[in-house]
Amino acid sequence: MAYGRGPAGGANMQNLVKQAQKMQEEMQATEKLLDEWEIVGTAGGEAVVVYMNAKKKIDGIEIDKEVIDPEDSEMLEDLILAAILDGYKKADAVYEEKMAKFGALGGGLGGGLGGLGGLL
Repeated sequence: MAYGRGPAGGANMQNLVKQAQKMQEEMQATEKLLDEWEIVGTAGGEAVVVYMNAKKKIDGIEIDKEVIDPEDSEMLEDLILAAILDGYKKADAVYEEKMAKFGALGGGLGGGLGGLGGLL
């Protein structure tokens, strides 16, 4: 009974390392895709629009001048927050969908391959 010794054991380890390298490359490509994915969060019938990527990095905010009331800044603050939260919800859905194939190895934003990363 072989326990990773000899030619067969070495080949199995090589295959494991190759699979880990391939998965790491796929994860890196997916991470890049998430960086470039545009998410649009909205509130108030699109009176406030927030642009971000699937990793929740906000790239811009548009505010309709009609909702800017110097006497009611709290309403605008609430709309901005609502638009950000809408974007976060959409970003989470995209992130979960794209990273699901990596299972526990995904490890969150920029998670790498956990303990396998040291083998590569």
